[in-house]
Amino acid sequence: MQEELALGLDWLRSHPELQTLVACSALLLLAAIANWLVKRILVRGLYSLLKTGAFDDFGLIRRLSNVVPALIITGGVTAVPGLPQAAVTVTQNVCAGFIILTVALALGAALNIVNHLYQRRPDAQRRPIKGYLQVVKIAIYAIATILVIAALIDRSPLILLSGLGAMAAVLMLIFQDTLLSLVASVQITSNDIVRVGDWVEMPQLNADGDVIDIALHTVKVQNWDKTITTIPTKRFITDPFKNWRGMQESGGRRIKRSLLIDEQSIHFLDSEERERLYRFNLLQDYLVNKRREIDDWNAKLAEAGREPVNTRRVTNIGTFRAYVERYLRSHPGIHQGMTLLVRQMAPTAEGLPLEIYCFTNTVAWAEYESIQSDIFDHMLAILPEFGLRVFQNPGGADLRAWTEATQAPARKALPV
Repeated sequence: MQEELALGLDWLRSHPELQTLVACSALLLLAAIANWLVKRILVRGLYSLLKTGAFDDFGLIRRLSNVVPALIITGGVTAVPGLPQAAVTVTQNVCAGFIILTVALALGAALNIVNHLYQRRPDAQRRPIKGYLQVVKIAIYAIATILVIAALIDRSPLILLSGLGAMAAVLMLIFQDTLLSLVASVQITSNDIVRVGDWVEMPQLNADGDVIDIALHTVKVQNWDKTITTIPTKRFITDPFKNWRGMQESGGRRIKRSLLIDEQSIHFLDSEERERLYRFNLLQDYLVNKRREIDDWNAKLAEAGREPVNTRRVTNIGTFRAYVERYLRSHPGIHQGMTLLVRQMAPTAEGLPLEIYCFTNTVAWAEYESIQSDIFDHMLAILPEFGLRVFQNPGGADLRAWTEATQAPARKALPV
């Protein structure tokens, strides 16, 4: 067996081209076997172990495993007989560049792991670091590019770095968006302008929804219709926008809506109407106190008080305003620690606006809308009890009824 092996080696030495081809094939086969062993055994075992701990390596281990065959080829190419020195140098340079690129990609994956672990912190949404990590990635990839080029041309990287000074202006022009985004990211984080999970509204970009991601160049907003708007990070510094975080943190959401009262239905309450309103439990104290206050006022008028035009009287609109305020103060869905107003606005052609200004004790959208609707359902239904009407432009049914009412006397007057 040894003699046959020796004869075979002697025969290969007598054929240098074939010897070089066999040696190269053996080297590539060894690198392939090493790659298979590392990925199938070591990497899979380690990856399964990390997965068991609910950990994702983001391709870090898989990328580092690619270094092993490159190292084998780098070290073994010099042992290949008959291979020209230029081919050895080119192979080693290519392998060196591949190793640098692989390590750079592995470092990028490591930064993704850092961001993934950081997002588990309770304060991660308030101070995201994804933008800063992306800047570090850009620096790593830039350095890796220089080193790869230096390895491929077999020159010192200092030669390439010395030429970057003259290219500074060009680089500033190329990366101006990145630099502006970096400055914007720093300001957003340091001033706590936007967080992941904030409800932001930017009408000029048709963005209205929750922030789902803050990166170096972009901020992603998921709108309420489930579409996603991608906004440049710098726009949150240069453009105005509304952040609803203050409302969400306060625990109350504002209701600001008006009832348009038909001004022709506003009048003084007579004694019968006042007695009927005593049935309202919420109005009893108001009516008693108001009656005492008005009687004391009118008693000072002496002779002038005999004329009703000189006296103070209770109005149906004022009584309804007092009722609405007391109704809101007893409502379980209204935040009693925040501003609560029921006020008249300036009269308009559509009627007298009676504005309800208060806050619910919840910020959940569905619950807020339910509370607001319940309040105005009640207000619209109870309004006729005070002799008031809501203003409404005449519709088709109103015009039809008016036409029939006006034409009926004319039809009766026609001769038979």
